[in-house]
Amino acid sequence: MDLPSLLTAAREIGASDLHLEAGLPPSARVRGQLQSMGAPVGARELLEAARELVGEDRWPDFLERRSADVARSLGGARCRVNVLCTARGVGMAIRFLPAAQATLERLNLRSDLSRLVEPHHGLVIVCGPTGSGKSSTLAALVQELNLRESRHVVTLESPIEYVLTPRLSFIRQREVGRDTPSFEQGLYDAMREDPDVLVVGELRDAETMRLTLSAAETGHLVLTTVHSSSAAEALQRIVGAFPAEIQAGIATQLADCLVGVVCQRLRWFPERNLRAPECEVLVANQAVKAMVRQAQFFKIATALETGAADGCFTFARYREWLERRTDWYVPGPEPVAREGEGREAAGYSEAAVGPSPRRMPDRRTATPPAPATSRTQEGVLEISSSDEDLARILDELERTGK
Repeated sequence: MDLPSLLTAAREIGASDLHLEAGLPPSARVRGQLQSMGAPVGARELLEAARELVGEDRWPDFLERRSADVARSLGGARCRVNVLCTARGVGMAIRFLPAAQATLERLNLRSDLSRLVEPHHGLVIVCGPTGSGKSSTLAALVQELNLRESRHVVTLESPIEYVLTPRLSFIRQREVGRDTPSFEQGLYDAMREDPDVLVVGELRDAETMRLTLSAAETGHLVLTTVHSSSAAEALQRIVGAFPAEIQAGIATQLADCLVGVVCQRLRWFPERNLRAPECEVLVANQAVKAMVRQAQFFKIATALETGAADGCFTFARYREWLERRTDWYVPGPEPVAREGEGREAAGYSEAAVGPSPRRMPDRRTATPPAPATSRTQEGVLEISSSDEDLARILDELERTGK
């Protein structure tokens, strides 16, 4: 198994993900659908590739946990790789990442989402199902700050997907498992690091949620992601993660610090040959804060319908805006990603749209390569094929004196 070649082939067909499993053909996700690629992958070859990716220093941890998340540059593309153990052995789920920094414009998101990062304290949540581009939108919001304001940004990610290049802001990126043992420890540390903005890659458990809410209440702007299918479900999941006896206090805390929620899913636009986020946007006005404080999440749908003046969008109203839109950003070829380099703000998230199609050379007009000739013995001329240029052959014969 040649992993870089598989990744290159997957990118050429416009894949956003590549799945590898011992004994099964590689499977690529193209426009949201899975399709097989080539012959089955051998278990031994996959194990060797996994061990090289994880690294010898982290391999004992992988054997104990039976999974690992890494970000690497492979086959000219930056990838997020989840290495896991399955019934067949070792498997991989590979997500292609852009080689350049995402922005709201390049993600084809509404520019007024930048208002969510204007406050200097509070909580901004980006939610959606797996593979909906949450990390891309989160990185784009951070980039809005980076290009506009001078703030100290500390990120906690698992793994680091976008390498952010500091512009006006001072940015520190920490990877869970490498730079800090856990999200909890990273949040404790961040309180002593004089941050203005905290980026928490994902809210996974109650303790991380508690520390995140506390940070948002104590004068920090916190950006994070949650897996959910709607804005109301994201808020309900946060409150529901705590014991019943303290949920009322958590709901009050969440209402006091909430700035807004962006829930997104990807939609394919065949006429433009790309996928773009279709969003539900909840802005925390006074009515929304009252609903959250009373844990009346079923009323959030009404707030989305009636909150257009405050910047709220339902999925249906956002879809209408997308259909009327004319100034689409269509991604072009991306630069080759190199491990450890800062990414310029000149790319687009493949998690949202996949790589741009390559234009193959026209075989009818391409200039044929010069014939290869070699001298194997003194005075003997060998010609490698039967399609050589006659003039070149005659010149070579004249030069050799034949």
